[in-house]
Amino acid sequence: MKDEKKGFKPYLGLTFLIGFGFFTMGLMDPLYDTYVPIFLGRYVSSMTVVGLIMTLDNIFALFLIPLSSVISDRTRTGIGRRMPFIITLLPLTAVFFGSLPYAAEVSLGALVALIFGLNVVKQSVRGPVVALMPDLIPAEYRSEANGVINTMGGVATIVGTIGLARLMDIDIVLPLLGKTKDRLPFPLAGLLVVVAVALLFLLVKEKKQQGDAAVEKKEPILASLKAIAGQSDKSAFFILISLFLWFLGYQGVLPFIGKYSLDVLGTSSGTAALAAGMVGVAYAIFALPSGYVAHRKGRKKTIRTSLLVIVGLTVLLFFHDPLSSGLSASLRLYSFWLIMFAFGMFWVSIVTNSFPMLWQMASWGTMGIYTGLYYTASQGAAILAPVLTGAIIDLAGYRGIFLFCSVCMLAAYLVMGKVKSGEPTKKTD
Repeated sequence: MKDEKKGFKPYLGLTFLIGFGFFTMGLMDPLYDTYVPIFLGRYVSSMTVVGLIMTLDNIFALFLIPLSSVISDRTRTGIGRRMPFIITLLPLTAVFFGSLPYAAEVSLGALVALIFGLNVVKQSVRGPVVALMPDLIPAEYRSEANGVINTMGGVATIVGTIGLARLMDIDIVLPLLGKTKDRLPFPLAGLLVVVAVALLFLLVKEKKQQGDAAVEKKEPILASLKAIAGQSDKSAFFILISLFLWFLGYQGVLPFIGKYSLDVLGTSSGTAALAAGMVGVAYAIFALPSGYVAHRKGRKKTIRTSLLVIVGLTVLLFFHDPLSSGLSASLRLYSFWLIMFAFGMFWVSIVTNSFPMLWQMASWGTMGIYTGLYYTASQGAAILAPVLTGAIIDLAGYRGIFLFCSVCMLAAYLVMGKVKSGEPTKKTD
């Protein structure tokens, strides 16, 4: 009873440490989404083709995240079932990521080859990184825990987009790295990833199965998936459809925000990432509060409210260019960043609480499978979205991608209305 009264507090420190895994993804993903389209744009003029190349990571994620998640479910080592993946694949990811701008200066083939290699290792480790948290944190506190680790991801986004990205404009020569112009953030981010992995390995110890979980029967992967699909409560199915739709909208916009900032708002390379940085700032501020709000008000209600607000914000983004045309360049930019900040505030409320809803339906032995299903849906959307919105940009200009996002978020809101489970099982207030 004493631990129940303390609520999430006893798990706060552990969750913060687990968050170093999410820190690595939060550091790399926004820089990747912002600058890889720009690197590709040196060789490719069609945004449709750029969108196709940008889906490589999502294609790999569609298969590798579920596979590595399930394999890690069945892995048994002296350092745990997730940690072997983390300490081997994340440092390799850091090396590949740090090399991206150098490959971009060699040739299109070198850049695409490195993108290929980077995403094989990065997507193979993402599932085990994500599944580590529900392994160690009780089900009723996972919204709060997801808030903490998303805060870590948000801090990483701030470091990457507002801190490191500014270094894209620095033009000096450094030992080993050579010229720094349009390069420096990537090797520095890679170094920070290695440091985060070291801290995660040294400070987080995976626990062994206890109680009933220790004798939990291992079901074949296909049998587990069949059992999930055959459940009478279709809430998991509707959540997966909903997150496919909201990620379709999100991934249709974010990969082109850097290009939009350059081509429409007239920013420099160093400030092109700041729009995504505003999302990261909102992540860092509101991720943890959104978990607590959802614990009290309900995860489903929090997610649906956030979806409706994002519909309004993306409609506002659709009209931003013509409405702000009479303003100064700085005011146009600042107003765009303000909307992106609000977008991030409600987007993190969706991401923070959707994963715990799925985890609530999983057992210890199927945690990786549910994690994999989440990424199957989200990465399936991410494969399709940049191609669709790249074509929209080619045909109708950048503004069309914001309207596309509005439609996707509204559809997700409607489907989420059919979800009946996934709320915390215990009340602590």
